[in-house]
Amino acid sequence: MTVNRRSWSAPNDRELRLWRVGRALTLAFAAAVLVAGGVLYGLVMLLDFKEIDTTAKLDAKTLFDLVKLSFGVVAGSGALVALVVAYRRQRVDEAGAHREATRLHTERFSQAVDKLGSDSPAVRLGGVHALAGLADDAPDDSLRQTCIDVLCAYLRLPFSPDPGEVPASFPDGTSPSEEQADAHQNKRDQYRALREVRRTILRLIGDHYRIPKGAHRSWQGCNLDLTGVTIDGQMNFRGAAFSSGNVSFNGAAFSSSYVSFEDAKFSGGSVNFRGAAFSSGNVNFNGAAFSSGNVNFNGAAFSSGNVNFNGAAFSSGNVNFNGAAFSGGNVNFNGARFSGGNVDFRSAAFSGGNVNFNGAAFSGSDVHFHSARFSGGYVYFTGTAFSGGNVSFAEAAFSGSNVSFAGERGSASFSGSNVDFSTSTGPAPAGLLWTVGTPAPAEVRLRSDWLPATP
Repeated sequence: MTVNRRSWSAPNDRELRLWRVGRALTLAFAAAVLVAGGVLYGLVMLLDFKEIDTTAKLDAKTLFDLVKLSFGVVAGSGALVALVVAYRRQRVDEAGAHREATRLHTERFSQAVDKLGSDSPAVRLGGVHALAGLADDAPDDSLRQTCIDVLCAYLRLPFSPDPGEVPASFPDGTSPSEEQADAHQNKRDQYRALREVRRTILRLIGDHYRIPKGAHRSWQGCNLDLTGVTIDGQMNFRGAAFSSGNVSFNGAAFSSSYVSFEDAKFSGGSVNFRGAAFSSGNVNFNGAAFSSGNVNFNGAAFSSGNVNFNGAAFSSGNVNFNGAAFSGGNVNFNGARFSGGNVDFRSAAFSGGNVNFNGAAFSGSDVHFHSARFSGGYVYFTGTAFSGGNVSFAEAAFSGSNVSFAGERGSASFSGSNVDFSTSTGPAPAGLLWTVGTPAPAEVRLRSDWLPATP
């Protein structure tokens, strides 16, 4: 496993920059004179001096005071020079200490990366823990980010799939020999061992992102690139805070996994699940708070398993499911609160499974199902409250799925929202006309052929 070593040079913002001694002393003296003059002026004004007495003769007391003043000026100048020199020495020492810490960090980093390339899974596991420890002890954010990038890069590397149990027979009908059975079993043992390494990385990432920002071992605010990664184990982001940085699960595959974002806070940055595949397992955003930034599920595929946003709060920012495909499993927004921003399901395809908005509340959000296709499965809006903003089903196609706006959990309500079904196709969703009432309010635009004929 190779790593770009240039990223481990000292960052430019930590390079030592010092003025020349003459310039530093000149500026220091000038600053001292200005401060002294300001203090003297302030005292004069504070004591309300009217004038200074003058005398033609220089008596002994005045001469002695002048001598003391001269020595005081000289002593103050010396102290100022010493202060400037001490400052420069401190800066040089700090820069030297940082260079030494970076050098030692680089040596440890090289050793840890070498372990990740070992043929032994146990040695690789040691390298994973070593890199996680290096990220915790990194002297600056740049070096911490490099350690995290390497761990993510390891997860993105291709790996052989599970070979499964030793086959009872080959396709040609022959039974495997003892040597072939042993070789197959060794492959499976190797797969399981390397899978443990991958799952350990996922666990460590989740553990560090749940530590409050500012703590020694916290990785919050760092970028996390898990593009195309297969997540087949547990990953716990419960209570984590994503206030900056970018977190990418683009193209990730969630199979037999449990990933929790419960009670997480998304107040900035971007979290991306573009093109992710949810084929089994559970991904939970229950109780999560989205107050700004962007969360993208554009083009994601939900074919089985459960993805839950129950009780989540969306107060601003953008949540995008553009082009997402819902062909199986359960996606739940039960009791979610949308109080601002945009929620976008444009061109989404609902062909199977269950998508639930039961008891959700949209107050001031723009919700778009423009060109969405409802051809199978169940989509529930029972008990959903639309109290502001815009809700658009323009050009949506209702051609086979069960879309319901009323049921055992109550009916949807539209109060103050602009709702548009005027250019949709297919039959009216169940319970919609009963929910809207007759005649339909001006802010709810329905297709004319859905409305009952007037006598």
